[in-house]
Parts: sequence; structure tokens; C-alpha cells
Amino acid sequence: MEYNKVSKEHPEQFHSASESTDQLSVTPLQINTTPRSPKLPKPHHGKHGPSKGSPSSKGSPSSKGSPSSKWSPSKGSPRKNDRHTHSGRDGRPKKAGYGGKGTWGGLLDTEEDCIDPNDPNYDNNEGKQLTETESVRAFAEYRKKLMIIVEEYFVNDDVLSTANELQELGMPGYNYYFVKKLLSMAMDRHDKEKEMAAVLLSSLYANVLAPPHVYKGFSKLIESADDLIVDIPDAVDVLALFIARAVVDDILPPAFLKNQMASLVKDSKGAEVLLRAEKGYLSAPLHAEIIERKWSGCKNKTYDDMKTKIKNLLIEYVLSGDKKEAFRCIKDLKVPFFHHEIVKRVLIMAMENRASEDRLLDLLKEASGEGLINSSQITKGFSRLIDMVDDLSLDILSARELLQSLISKAASEGWLCASSLKSLSFQQERGIENDTIRLFKIQVEATIQEYFLAGDILEVVSSLESENCNSSVELSALFVKKLITMAMDRKNREKEMASMLLTSLSFPSDGIVNGFVMLIDAADDTSLDNPAVVEDLAMFLARAVVDEVLPPQHLEEIGTRCTGTDSIRSKVFQMARSLLQPRLSSERILRCWGGGGSSKPGWAIEDVKDKIEKLLEEYESGGEVHEAFRCIKELGMPFFHHEVVKKALVTVMEKRSGRLWDLLGQCFSVGLITTNQMAKGFGRVADYLDDLALDVPDAEQQFVQYVNGAKDAGWLDSSFSSDRPVHIGENGSSS
Repeated sequence: MEYNKVSKEHPEQFHSASESTDQLSVTPLQINTTPRSPKLPKPHHGKHGPSKGSPSSKGSPSSKGSPSSKWSPSKGSPRKNDRHTHSGRDGRPKKAGYGGKGTWGGLLDTEEDCIDPNDPNYDNNEGKQLTETESVRAFAEYRKKLMIIVEEYFVNDDVLSTANELQELGMPGYNYYFVKKLLSMAMDRHDKEKEMAAVLLSSLYANVLAPPHVYKGFSKLIESADDLIVDIPDAVDVLALFIARAVVDDILPPAFLKNQMASLVKDSKGAEVLLRAEKGYLSAPLHAEIIERKWSGCKNKTYDDMKTKIKNLLIEYVLSGDKKEAFRCIKDLKVPFFHHEIVKRVLIMAMENRASEDRLLDLLKEASGEGLINSSQITKGFSRLIDMVDDLSLDILSARELLQSLISKAASEGWLCASSLKSLSFQQERGIENDTIRLFKIQVEATIQEYFLAGDILEVVSSLESENCNSSVELSALFVKKLITMAMDRKNREKEMASMLLTSLSFPSDGIVNGFVMLIDAADDTSLDNPAVVEDLAMFLARAVVDEVLPPQHLEEIGTRCTGTDSIRSKVFQMARSLLQPRLSSERILRCWGGGGSSKPGWAIEDVKDKIEKLLEEYESGGEVHEAFRCIKELGMPFFHHEVVKKALVTVMEKRSGRLWDLLGQCFSVGLITTNQMAKGFGRVADYLDDLALDVPDAEQQFVQYVNGAKDAGWLDSSFSSDRPVHIGENGSSS
């Protein structure tokens, strides 16, 4: 039996999948272990087919009297629909097992499901895909285990156990297939299983199942609609209802229907499914309540009943303050997909009754911490209130300001990802439509992917200028967040390219700061997919400071938002600051990912110094200033421009030539060398004065004069001191 085979070949996986459920509440899946007769050898067919006397010929006695032909799987076996025979016939099912009830594999499992460069079988270390045979074998093993998980869920109705087993498979890249398989199996069953499938998807959404996987799973089902109708006569209506339910449950965006329709043939069954979902279900009055109750999902409870119970339990909680009783009432509702209504109602009550605000927010905080209300439902509750804040302002005049305050408190305490919400201030002041933002995100993702392939910075700059991104704080913040998020999922080459691109963009400083704040706010969610998110984000922050993309004072501003000593936000900020503290930290940060946007190691420091020295010599011998500018820019290392200042100033003091001094002034005037780099360069010369004095006796006097001249020209801040630093010896004495 196939399941016995799974348990023998992979005992560890099978054992963990069967024991991860709650032993007190889950009835284990009954698998028939009756021994079967040995399989007869496959008959050999000659050139003209089987011979008359062969066992596979029609009417063979072995097909009637064999003891194995009387064997049948137990009633509860999940494989009862498998078509097997132990006669002399070729026992393979018709159409390779792809036809009839219970055999959805062939209709839904295409080659593209098995071979995917982004799937878990992709070897990131060696940069090459596994062989087709290995990938197919891994996917086949995954399908067998997935079948057990889905069958068990339909038996025990345990969402938590199913979520744990799905995560233990360790193949999140195939989660879209789980969506497809779950729904396809539910479509051929009763309303109970259909409702269970819808509830499971809603419960796993954003926690176990990423939104793109849910989107792709439904897309695959729609593509298979023409085949599904062969074995399920009402497949069009059932699939349309699943899609409508997903839209109502907010696990599919409404735009899904329009996007899918554009890629389908007009007369296909998939197009008919989408039309049925839109016209037959989503366009009807009170469609949400109708769709939710279609499969008796709420057990004859109406929306009004649920809202009344939620309101009553919250009123009782405000009066008593008993969290345990409130949690018990929430669990008794048994509607985890409707917890966003609790969040919305708590926020409204907090805005109406300010004296109870802390108690109400504390309820949500602890419910989130214990996993009673998941992060997806919390985000959905806040989003619903943002959508209705204008109407709410008619009753609560300061509703917008109060809601902004609640969002800030929740985000600072770590139980709300504020970056996933619409910005109230942006919505009020800028007035840019949500569709515009959504379209910008799509275009930005394509632009970044192309940049990682081609490495054309000018093309990216031109694209962003056409979108007016350089003048918009909101759009520039979204770009920064998307760029770094995509880079963190890739190799060091792309991380280096992302940092290099940021140095070439002329974004408003507030946009860059907001982009990093959004990244840090989302760090808790990002850590689920990227365990190294703290190290990566800290390095991007430190690199942005070194590149002077992010001024040091803005780093401290970001740090004020990173509350909580044990939070991921705080860890990111503390690590970024520790990376910047050591001497010569800039050089180390430069070479952590490799320089110049390539996969090769970064420039050797000595090579860079040699290039700087040669370009200065060429300019002093009569070169053009524009050529010098070009050479400095081609270094691609604006954080190392202090070396240009140092070498130019030392040459000026040694040769008493003003030509290089004029070059420094022109570099400063065009913004090629910043005040920070000027200060670093002069500081390096101050450290070098003892050695320089061996060749230039009046080096210290000259240095003081040049410092004063730089201050008068505005290159240096007035607080810069020309005094030589005091070095402390090992014994504590000054030297």
C-alpha cells in the first residue's frame, strides 16, 4: 500500500507528521495494513499486443479467482478510490490515474508544478537547479504526505494540527499546490468539507500560506476548470463560490478576477467560473452574509448574532477586566476568520471611551501574544477601520487623530505591523489613489528585477523620474522598502547592487528614513522567511550611513522608534550602531558584500588608494576638472572620498601647490565631496601630522591655515577643531 511505503522509506517525516497533532483531540487516520498478495510480473506484450494465452488477455481465469481480487480497503481508508487489481492484467489505472473521482493528480499536476527554479529543490549554494528526476521525485513525495494531511484534516477538523504538519514538511515553495489540492479534494465532497477547506485557508493565510501562494493556487485551479468539469458536473459553480468566499474572507484581492480574466480564453470554463463568481455571488446585495452561510459555515448564526456577541463580551470585559473570561468567550465563538470584527470593535470602543483605552488595547496585545487573534486578523481589523474613518469622523470628530494614535501605540508595542496599513496622513494630504500605489508597486518590482539582471542604474533612475518618485516621500519610501526586501532574499551580489543604487538616487531624506522605518516595522514578519533579517537589515542601515545616503542623526531618529530591548527592531538598531563604531568601520562595511555591484570581492583598499593618487597626479599635471570628476565617480565609493581629501591636502602641503586645493573646492561645490567626507579627510591628515612633519617641518602650521580656510569656504563646520588629537598609551599616559 502506498502509505505503508511512505512510512517505510521516510519514517522520520511520517512519524513527525502523525505525532504533531494533539493526541487528546485528534482521531488518527486509520490506514489499512492488511498484507497483500505479491504483485504478478508485468506481462510482456509482443509487437502485436498480448497473445491469446497471456494472463493479460481478456477472460483470463487469474482475473476472477485470485484471492487478492476479493481484497478491499477498509471503509475509512483515504485511498479507497484507488483502482488496483492483483490479476494478471496491467494494473495501471486508465489515463495513468488521471480520470474519475479521487484521481485529480493528472488534471492538476503539470510539469511546471514540479520544476520551478524558485522551489525548495533549488540549490542556492551551487546556483543550479536539481535534475528533473530529483525534482519530480521530491514533488511526488510531497504530494503523498500532503494527501495524508488533507485527509486527516477532513477527519479531525483541527486547524492548528494541520498548520503544524504543513510547516513540518519544510517545503514552503510548494504551498500553492496545497491550496490547489485542498480545494480540489473538497469540491468532490459534501458541504461540510467545503466549509472546512474555506475556514482552513482563511486561518492559515499570511501565517503559514503567503499571499502569493494563495493567489497562485487559485490561478492553477481556474486553469484546470475545463478538466475539472469532466468529473465534477457542478465544478464551475463550486469553484466560483470558493473564489467568492476567498474574496469575502480577504485572502484574495477583488482584482484577482479581472487579472485572471485577461489571461483566459473567452469561451473557456475558467472564464465562466470568474463570471459566475462576479455576477452570481459578489454582485448580489448582502453577498458577504449569503456567501458565508452558503455551506452552513456559521452553523445558522447570522452576522448580526456574531456582532452582538462580540459587543457583549467586550462590554463585559471593560466592566470586569477579566481577560481569561474574555478569551474563553472569543474561543467559544469558533470563528477565527471573523476575529477582525473583534479588533475593529475594540478600536471603536477605545476611541469612544478614552478611559478604557489601555484596558482594551491590552486585551488585543495579549490575544495577539497568545496566538488567539493572529496578525492577519489584527491587520485586517485596523484596515477596516481606516477604510471607514471618514464616516466615523461624523460621530467622533477627532477619529482620524485618535486612530493614528492607536496605530502608533500598537506598532510600538510590537503587535501590529504598521507598514502593511494605509497611511492616514498620506491619504489625507497627498490624495493619491490606492490603485496608483498598487500599480507603482507592480512596476517597481519589475524595475528592480530588471536592474538585478542588467545592472543599469541610469535606466532605473529614468524610470523613477517618470513616476515622479524623486519628489514623493511616500513613493520613495515604498521603493526603498521594496528594493531592500527583494535584495535580502538574494545573494550578496544583489545586496551590493541595492546599496550602490541607493547612492545614485536623489530621494528626499524623509522618504529614505520612512523606507527604513517600514522595513524595521516589518522585521518580525520578515524573520519568518529570512532568519538572518537582523544581520541583513543592520548591515543595510550601516551601509546607508557610510554611503551618506542616511545621515547619522536620522539613524538615531530611527532608533527612537525601536522600542523594547528584546524586540527585533531594537536588535537591528543596536547591531547597526555597533557596526559603525569601530575605527575603519567604513572599509569593513564596504567589503562585506563585495564592491562595485559584482559577485567578486570588493576593491582592495590599497588599489583604491593607488587609483586616487594617480587621478590626482594626472589632474595636477594639467588635467581637466571634468575628467577628474569622472574618475572620482567611477570609483563608485562615495563613502571613501575622504581619502581624496587626505591625499590632495597632503600633496598641497608638500608641494605648496594650490591646484589641488582648487579641485577640492570644485568637488565640494558640485556635491561630489560632502561636508562629512571633508571632515573625515582633514581628520585623517591630523592623525598623519607626526609622520608628515619629517618631510614638511611646518606641516602643523600649514594644517591650521588650511583648516581655517576650509571653514571660511564652508567646507568644514565651525565646530571642527584643528588641534591634534591626544593619543592615550597602554599605561594610560598621554603622548
